[in-house]
Amino acid sequence: MRRTDPEDPATGHEDPGTGHDGSATGTEDPVGQRPLGHGPVRYGPHFPDDGLPVLPELSAVLAAAAGRARGEPAGGAAALLDAASGYWDRRGLTTEPGHLAAAPGAGALLLALTAALGGDVLVPRPCAAWWAPYARLLGRPVFHVPTPAESGGVPDSYALLETVRRVRAEGGDPRLLVLSVADDPTGTVAPPELLHETVEAAAGEGLHLVSDETWRDTLHDPHATVILSPAEMLPERVTVVTDLAGALLPSAWPAAVARFPASAAGDGLHARVLDVLTALGARIAAPVAAAAGYALGEPEPVTARRTAAVDLHARVAAAVHTAVVTAGATARPPQAGRHLYADLGPLRDALGAQGVGDAQELEDFLTARLGMPAPGGHRFGDDLPALRVRLATGPLLGAGTDDQRAECLTSPDPLELPHVRRALTGLKSVFDDLRDARRREPPR
Repeated sequence: MRRTDPEDPATGHEDPGTGHDGSATGTEDPVGQRPLGHGPVRYGPHFPDDGLPVLPELSAVLAAAAGRARGEPAGGAAALLDAASGYWDRRGLTTEPGHLAAAPGAGALLLALTAALGGDVLVPRPCAAWWAPYARLLGRPVFHVPTPAESGGVPDSYALLETVRRVRAEGGDPRLLVLSVADDPTGTVAPPELLHETVEAAAGEGLHLVSDETWRDTLHDPHATVILSPAEMLPERVTVVTDLAGALLPSAWPAAVARFPASAAGDGLHARVLDVLTALGARIAAPVAAAAGYALGEPEPVTARRTAAVDLHARVAAAVHTAVVTAGATARPPQAGRHLYADLGPLRDALGAQGVGDAQELEDFLTARLGMPAPGGHRFGDDLPALRVRLATGPLLGAGTDDQRAECLTSPDPLELPHVRRALTGLKSVFDDLRDARRREPPR
């Protein structure tokens, strides 16, 4: 095995169940590196839902378009692309509709981009759970690059250079780097200076960048957090992908848009991606396209809901972060999104007493105790022995009725609403039990 062989995220080792071309080679681990019963991780957890009722104005637009008999073309119709063009113009990225493509979810776009670009794929460690499976589906090796201490989503520039050079020295062909400035799973935002170093390193190695900006509109404190797109730094080599489920649409209405470089190379990539989307039949449903176009136009009902939802999830995320660190675990303070990423390594002995020794067992333990999904870090490319977990805020709002969940958006103190308080108290109790068990451990 090459020392830089792509790793199976369930183990931190090369996946013996898949060859370098993606073909099956058997299911047994001949060297016993994979714990019994865990198996390779072949799927990712659900998208972090917002736990809120659908915005009535969005429902009305979708319902009004339900009678459309004609489907959307591959890549999106003019009305949707015009709306997406305006969306990026308002963020300082002037964009012509001809440099855009829409699809039913960011996964379809990433699959098409990976197929069109060819070569090996580089991603940060940890990274969004849905990135790597699309490359593996195409038989492309995926190489994880460590992130710096400041944030997730963007690989350390020196580690990136070292990985690229080793892969090339051993016969690989790295061409694509996927990153995110507002990150899933960590909920952090990459500092501009760190992003600039990584973008420069990637450009020097001739990599194309895909910037997943699904969470860029969910900053918890937009006045204190600066967010930049790699497309502002390296416009000729960056394709931006935004899944509208991040801030504009319900996750059950799949729609995403990609912004391509305004260059000859970008035009060629755009054409190849459209070919792949056409071959896949990856077209947005017409009613969803209508709702997506309305949301991308950012009328007042959409922006007001987004602002209220971001503030709500920021409060809940801060409460979850406090519960986690008070128990003795570590987590970067969440800055964006509806999730945070916790490292329960300091609680390993207390967890071990509960039969928890790795990320899969931690996932099973917390999912059962919390009554909500708690995917382990191995889902995001972290090593299986590391006791890391992504905790989402949406499920903490979802125990009530639609009216109760909607009340979260208007309450001056949503954390004190009975159904939210019960959910947070339950989570705090689980982590307090681990803290107390740790304190009861005999001195070593």
